[in-house]
Amino acid sequence: MPEGAQNHGSSWIDRLVLFFLKRRLVPILLLGAFLLWGVMVAPFDWEIPGLPRDPVPVDAIPDIGENQQIVFTDWPGRSPQDVEDQITYPLTVALLGLPGVKSVRSFSMFGFSSIYVIFDESVEFYWSRSRILEKLSSLPSQTLPEGVNPALGPDATPLGQVFWYTLEGRDPQGDPTGGWDLEELRSIQDWQVRYALQSVEGVSEVASVGGFVREYQIDADPDAMHAYGVSLAQVIRAVQRSNADVGARSIEVNRVEYAIRGVGFLRSVEDIEETAVALHNDVPVRIRDIAHVGIGPALRRGALDKGGAEAVGGVVVVRYGANPLEVIGRLKEKIAEISPALPEKVLADGTRSRVRIIPFYDRTGLIHETLGTLEEALRLEILVAVLVVLVLVRNVRSSGLIAATLPLAVLMAFIGMKLFSVDANIMALSGIAIAIGTMVDMGVIVCENIVRHLRESESSEDRLGVIYRATCEVGGAVVTAVATTVVSFLPVFTLQAAEGKLFRPLAFTKTFALLAAVVIALALIPTAAHLVFGRWKPSRSPRSWGELPFLARWLPARLRHIDAPIATVLAVLAVGALLVFEWSPLGAGTGVLRNVLFVLLLVGGLLWGVLVFQRTYPRLLRWSLDHKGAFLSIPTGILFVGLLIWLGFPRVFGWLPDVLEKSAPGRAIARSFPGLGREFMPPLDEGSFLYMPSTMAHASIGEALDVLSKLDMAIESIPEIDMVVGKLGRVESALDPAPISMMEIVVQYKPEYGTNDSGKRVRQWRSHIRNSDDIWNEILSAARLLGTTSAPKLQPIATRLVMLQTGMRAPMGLKLKGPDLSSLERAGVEVERVLKSIPSIKASTVIADRTVGKPYIELRIDRKAIGRYGLHVRDVQDVIEVAIGGRPLTTTVEGRERYPVRVRYPRELRDRLESLGEILVPTPSGPQVPLTQLVDIEYVRGPQVIKSEDTVLVSYVTFDMQPGQAEVNVVEDARRALESQLASGELNLPQGVSYSFAGTYENQIRSVERLRVVLPIALLIIVLILYFQFNSLPVTLMVFSGILVAWAGGFILLWLYAAPWFLDVGFFGANLRDVFQMHPINLSVAVWVGFIALFGIASDNGVLIATYLEQTFNEQRPDDVAQIRRSVVIAGERRIRPALITTATTVLALLPVLTSSGRGADIMIPMAVPIFGGMLFALVTLSVVPVLYCGLREFELRQRG
Repeated sequence: MPEGAQNHGSSWIDRLVLFFLKRRLVPILLLGAFLLWGVMVAPFDWEIPGLPRDPVPVDAIPDIGENQQIVFTDWPGRSPQDVEDQITYPLTVALLGLPGVKSVRSFSMFGFSSIYVIFDESVEFYWSRSRILEKLSSLPSQTLPEGVNPALGPDATPLGQVFWYTLEGRDPQGDPTGGWDLEELRSIQDWQVRYALQSVEGVSEVASVGGFVREYQIDADPDAMHAYGVSLAQVIRAVQRSNADVGARSIEVNRVEYAIRGVGFLRSVEDIEETAVALHNDVPVRIRDIAHVGIGPALRRGALDKGGAEAVGGVVVVRYGANPLEVIGRLKEKIAEISPALPEKVLADGTRSRVRIIPFYDRTGLIHETLGTLEEALRLEILVAVLVVLVLVRNVRSSGLIAATLPLAVLMAFIGMKLFSVDANIMALSGIAIAIGTMVDMGVIVCENIVRHLRESESSEDRLGVIYRATCEVGGAVVTAVATTVVSFLPVFTLQAAEGKLFRPLAFTKTFALLAAVVIALALIPTAAHLVFGRWKPSRSPRSWGELPFLARWLPARLRHIDAPIATVLAVLAVGALLVFEWSPLGAGTGVLRNVLFVLLLVGGLLWGVLVFQRTYPRLLRWSLDHKGAFLSIPTGILFVGLLIWLGFPRVFGWLPDVLEKSAPGRAIARSFPGLGREFMPPLDEGSFLYMPSTMAHASIGEALDVLSKLDMAIESIPEIDMVVGKLGRVESALDPAPISMMEIVVQYKPEYGTNDSGKRVRQWRSHIRNSDDIWNEILSAARLLGTTSAPKLQPIATRLVMLQTGMRAPMGLKLKGPDLSSLERAGVEVERVLKSIPSIKASTVIADRTVGKPYIELRIDRKAIGRYGLHVRDVQDVIEVAIGGRPLTTTVEGRERYPVRVRYPRELRDRLESLGEILVPTPSGPQVPLTQLVDIEYVRGPQVIKSEDTVLVSYVTFDMQPGQAEVNVVEDARRALESQLASGELNLPQGVSYSFAGTYENQIRSVERLRVVLPIALLIIVLILYFQFNSLPVTLMVFSGILVAWAGGFILLWLYAAPWFLDVGFFGANLRDVFQMHPINLSVAVWVGFIALFGIASDNGVLIATYLEQTFNEQRPDDVAQIRRSVVIAGERRIRPALITTATTVLALLPVLTSSGRGADIMIPMAVPIFGGMLFALVTLSVVPVLYCGLREFELRQRG
């Protein structure tokens, strides 16, 4: 056992340290294993020859949608009311009884039903699918109409739509050529591209959209049929019986077996025309005699437009649980594989044109940009932390040890992510980013104490024993500090639903990183320190060439004796050079030199401030001890200001008389301190918009497509826009239930900076375009088109998440529930009027569903009239269905391709309202009766879509907030306005109609309510941990006071970020507010996560100083006030450097995050601001704990005296 170990306790920490010190091979092997394994599973594109890779799954953002399955039922030609009554309602009733079902949301539209079965989060995804399949297979036979077969949707969610593309003709140089019609491209998509891409591992579905599906169309002539005495039923039966192949086993001829086939599939228009229907006067009546047969487009409910021209494309959906980045990578390999085999033709001008797959939405761009931002932030944070350690520790060897812990701890965090199936996304990696400062603190505390003990030890003393004693001395403080930080994140682990899915990955990765840091600090650093310092005694003088003897040997003799820390200076210069050339906080367009100067001034200035604080700390502490009341008024004032900023003047001083509140000073203070706005999450800038306007419900697909084309061209004319692709209606997928009045326009805009033809970096936005919000406003201005609604600001991923959670296509809205559609529409119009009058709501975005705005032609059968002719209702309905809408009869088999055959009346007999009444209905006695004699034709208004939740009819009123507003505040404004008008009678809702607000704000309300319960429990646990460390309640509360000061400091910096005057100065042409991404930050769950991280970090310095104060007073036991204060000052001086190092590394390491402007920065910055501000103000706690401790000891002394 090392010398000095006998005098130490035998806690588990001491035994762990001793185990690794005595068995130095074990930590060395662990180090190599962690390095190799960490690199293998790292989520970044690190390809190392000879090293197999199994990276952590990667996506841009966690899938926070509901745990849901889709039941899709196709019933072509049927109205939404028929679909609702005969399919959606009975299925909803049946599915509500499944175990684990939370709610059932349904949509009945023209020709199909879409039912979303939402399960509890505890229900396993594929288990829920099996339960639905069991239920569907056991439905009673009369539950659904004959021939209707509900099907389970793909094993994916709409968030899995990661890759959209179009098919286009391109020449060998890649330039567009045209020459391919929409029917050709759709056939290529359906029968070649779709199945090839669907074979890729991890792809759940490839859905087609746009173009025309080929269809064999038999346009029956009723006059010819009447002349030949042929009915529609005979035509249908003849076509169906003329399309078949059969097998007749085999025969043997001359000892050779021949397979027998009867070949009879329809393969062409001529085959259909030659089909015999009946005999007339012993002459066969063929299809060509009574109908016109041709190839035409099938009815469609969706279209695609690219830049104003109609297009054909598809969407690739990733399977649930698959790694999107890997799947898209395999998808691109498959595209490269099949591209040479796609059809090619020579155009009239001699150009060779081949069909190409052209992506217009690729999630990998966002994933790589987001990961790139986080990877750069992590790299810069590590460099900043290393620089801080070098400057403040001023020892190259110990700084090297501390610096080496950071990348190793990050790699160990990646291993934890792999083991616990935590995907790498912006939230998960942000957990590591905000933990960097705390991670380095563990190494700093241990290594600094080892170096100090080695300096103070005798040369004859055993180095192993000194290192062991030094490690054990601070081991308890290190474990306590990590424990408080980990415990502070327990509330995040308890979050549920969307907020839990979003932030639990962050809590996991931060915990992994901190546990890795403490393992390194207690197991690896002591062993490494023994190897590095085993034969070397740190000098008490600044001379430091001894730290680099290999370098000193090559220097002239006169330089070896220079009394200056040259080795440290060289190391600082080397790390600083790396940092300044990696980091461009002013922007790439500002120039390298200006960025270098800014980084030097920023980091150097803050480090200089830390060094000045360290030198003046003893004097400040002595003054504080002599003037305790005056000093303690500073943290008290900070607490008061923080409370005022958080809650606002009206809530804090709501007890004041109205006269004071409404006075000029009261109103001025209330304007300055209104309280922080509230929202669920700051939006992630995805680099693209999803503009979702709507046309009027009565618009035809041709009219809607014309509107979409005009919108696309108008938006694409904006200089900042790169590409515009619009979708009308739905793709051929259960994941996309949309009417033809609904448009989705994907708008890809150019990045702010790009390179020109000469390779020079240039700004691509006009001078008045400052950010993406300005581009969105340009889109709104360009897209003002008569007959369309406006739309809230949306992005592709955010929209999918909102629609998954609420069913609405807006981040906030109001759900109306009522007994019938008419009542819901009247209520929606009234609510729309009220919401448009609220100042915090953008009036143009308030849109109420027009639930009964679709024009219907209803053919009401006169039962008495049909009875006179011996007809049944079904006889008349069959004629209506076939003659007007057409009925699919069979499907041709043409190699790999399949096309439907449809029969109906010619267009001229069904494209005018007057012609409908002239349709002839055959009677059993032979004569044919005009339809007008059998039905009453009525024009009515009906639903375009019927929505329901748990069988109750619903409609939506969606809206968006004005810029600068917070969503929770806006919803509260809307609620107050509605309640006020209901109470006054200005707003009258129809009988039986109720309303409730929905949207992402629900996640904020739910998470805050949960944090209200769990956060105090976590803080109580932190108090208990501190109490177990010090065994003294007063000392515990002293340390805990640092959390309150830091909490207030975080709110103060949030307030300063919103203040337009704060740092509103130019520096080398860049405004510092823009450099630090300063803007109003609402109190979101992301901000609360930052505060939770701060709670754990803020207590570390208090633990460090209080631990040494306890040790000092246990050893010295001063017996008068002067000695008490002297001992406190000595203890403070001994611990100020490691305390400042931990604070400086935490604060300065966040600078790259605060100046980050890439994808994902808008999520990281709100989390980092409270930590940065809290730790800045937590410097006060470096004196608060000693002052309170001194006061306690002086009080105890007076009590003894």
